[in-house]
Amino acid sequence: MKKRRKKSLPKKSFIYVNRTVILSLIILLIFCIGSFIFYKFVPSQIKSIVETPKTEMKKIPSDVKEKLMKQTSLTVFRVPILMYHYVEYVKDKKDIIRQSLDITPYTFEQQVKTLQSVGFTFMTARELGEVIDGKMKLPKSPILLTFDDGHWDFDTVVLPILKKYHVKATAYIITGFIGRSDFMSKEELVDVINSKLVDVGAHTVHHVSLKGRPSSVLNYEIGQSKALLENAYHISVVSFAYPGGAFDQKAIDAVKNAGFTTAVSTIPGIIQSSGNRFFLYRLRPGYRTGDVLLNYLRQNAFKAY
Repeated sequence: MKKRRKKSLPKKSFIYVNRTVILSLIILLIFCIGSFIFYKFVPSQIKSIVETPKTEMKKIPSDVKEKLMKQTSLTVFRVPILMYHYVEYVKDKKDIIRQSLDITPYTFEQQVKTLQSVGFTFMTARELGEVIDGKMKLPKSPILLTFDDGHWDFDTVVLPILKKYHVKATAYIITGFIGRSDFMSKEELVDVINSKLVDVGAHTVHHVSLKGRPSSVLNYEIGQSKALLENAYHISVVSFAYPGGAFDQKAIDAVKNAGFTTAVSTIPGIIQSSGNRFFLYRLRPGYRTGDVLLNYLRQNAFKAY
């Protein structure tokens, strides 16, 4: 019985296979080179910063100040914006950074009670933008509560207090950190959004310092942080917070171009206007409550420059 001869591949097929293999190797090589370049150079541009009260920006950058000083006839508004990060009982006493950014839930509730008892009106950053644009009248004794980063305690600790006293707040979310162990999950953020008491703002994708950054980093970290929140949660995001409060005129322009209407800084101050709508001044209330907090907000010693 004759053995069947194995059919050999036609020469064209053999050439085609070789070309496919070569093409695959070229693509793999390009991917490897691209990955090397990315991990070699890009991390220095998108490296997350650790913010502390000591490292945050407290003065207006010279290029921004020069432009601000040239503006005349600005309508100004006395609106204190309070800045928070953690609201919890810090268990790790060795975590100095966390403790420096934290107040206890009891203290926060006492602050809300104090402010509400004397007639402060709680606004959001979105509403303040509408006031600056002349679309909304400034309410009596306005004040903003703003929370940076989007930590888990905002949903589990802060939100119940906001609901209890029915007050508004603004939460600035680091979009690339959603779902991480120290941050809100997607479900928790949805819970916050559904409360109708919280206006969600953007805080970059990777919590990157934006001062002195190239346009590519600014456009990605600012624009994508807004787009990711809007597309994933079907909301409008109009306010932005600079990580560590770090910005310059180039960063401001990127925020404007991305479609934000306001942005908050870490520069201490209480007088807001169209001139600083993209670096609104904020104050750390710390552990002040009662008359101590009220006297702190009434003083005129806050100077941004």
